[in-house]
Amino acid sequence: MTAIGEDPGYTIGSDDAVWLLGTHLNEDVGPLARADTDTTVLLIEAHDFARRKPYHHHKLTLVFAAMRQFRRRLDAKGYDVAYVRAETFADGLEQFFENHPETRLTLMRSPSHRSGGRFQELVAAAGGELRIVPNDLFITSREAFDEWANERGESFRHEQFYRWVRTETGVLMDDGQPVGGEWNYDDQNQEFPPAEWESPPVFDPDHDDLTRETSEWVTAEFDTWGSTEEFPWPVTRDQAQRQLGQFLSERLPEFGPYQDAMRSDDWAMAHALLSPALNLGLLDPMTVVQRIETAYHERDDVPIESVEGVIRQIIGWREFMRHVYRHRMPELTTANRLDATRDLPEFYWDGDTEMACLAQSVGDVHERGYAHHIQRLMILANFGTLWGVEPQQLNEWFHATYVDAYHWVTTPNVVEMGMYADGGFATKPYVSSANYIDRMSDYCGDCSYYKTKDTGEGACPFNALYWDFLARNEDQLRANHRMGLMYSHVDDKRDSGDLEAIQSRVTELRELATEGDL
Repeated sequence: MTAIGEDPGYTIGSDDAVWLLGTHLNEDVGPLARADTDTTVLLIEAHDFARRKPYHHHKLTLVFAAMRQFRRRLDAKGYDVAYVRAETFADGLEQFFENHPETRLTLMRSPSHRSGGRFQELVAAAGGELRIVPNDLFITSREAFDEWANERGESFRHEQFYRWVRTETGVLMDDGQPVGGEWNYDDQNQEFPPAEWESPPVFDPDHDDLTRETSEWVTAEFDTWGSTEEFPWPVTRDQAQRQLGQFLSERLPEFGPYQDAMRSDDWAMAHALLSPALNLGLLDPMTVVQRIETAYHERDDVPIESVEGVIRQIIGWREFMRHVYRHRMPELTTANRLDATRDLPEFYWDGDTEMACLAQSVGDVHERGYAHHIQRLMILANFGTLWGVEPQQLNEWFHATYVDAYHWVTTPNVVEMGMYADGGFATKPYVSSANYIDRMSDYCGDCSYYKTKDTGEGACPFNALYWDFLARNEDQLRANHRMGLMYSHVDDKRDSGDLEAIQSRVTELRELATEGDL
């Protein structure tokens, strides 16, 4: 439910039908929550988008199975469900209005750029009428954010936004002050677990025949990427609620300290894994936050750093990305302030690289359509930025391969946070050498490359690429006050002659990549 912003106050009349997108699968919010149970509900299973790129098999299975399961749920509750399978939304709407000519559709706004205008055009072309209402599957309304942002200009900062949301909602607040005395416990969430630590078990959704049949249909119907095997993602509201319950009872206490850590034999660690269900609407974000907060207040085994860490991701970062995307589009799509023009290396698709961190991270995505936020930022986006990949290419890869990826999610996360390409909110490039990767993972131990070497045979590519990135982008980055120390090191390497050797090593790395031997 929208927690910050005014209630839009609309009603659903007897001549109205509710149009649900595949990311609005929740009858307790939005227009469906305001409708009688015999209201006509439209779901259009459009297939054309799934043919546009090699989406992960799990991503398409998740979307289509969740829609089909939600249809079954609404049928059981007595709704008059019009479930239309069509190649395009235009075809689906034409079919719907042939059978419901006097019906007005009501649709929650999609966060995708200009989707509202496009849907209006499609409905009008089909001879119908469409009313678009606010999206209640976010915590902050568009109007409330815009009022907050107008006081700060177009340069947004997440920490300011996060504190505002905490204050307005009262989440983890005590008499106007943050619970525990701190707004942010990120400095306590950067530990690497000891060897004996065992992560909590991953939730098993126990899928039924409908989901299995949908998976088989996806395999036959579309040209997909990724594994068709293990499918750990909830596709029903009941499964999503049980996954949330399992996270609260077994995973939440362990989440905080190790949330930034990466282990080669542990794809899930203690992460919540709730983002796919949240982005489909199977879970309401405010309800999730309230249950996490309740667990903290009622239990002794849930530390504040775990609770604050996961709540920050939901009411802070997720909401912030949605609004930054609104404000920075359409320019965000093509932003490229560092003039990066190289193609995405092929090993992002096949995992064929001697770099253990990249092979492992790509492998995790291939297996399940998922790798956690530090793998995304400090392995996959970090290498892409250092290599000089065109931001749009990396963004498209994330959008196609991750089960929780939608344009409003990936574009600000990849283009700006991951690649420092826009200038809307990132205060520096989030890049690193092998040192960070070694500190926060076990990848370097079994890698063919030497983590401590910048140059020479077997030197870790991240090291030479890091210093080369700083040198070639010096005109844009040196004046950044957060980069001063790094540029003092660049100066030292230039004066000593090491920078020339580093740049020669980068030339070798690019030749190796061309030959498929990196």
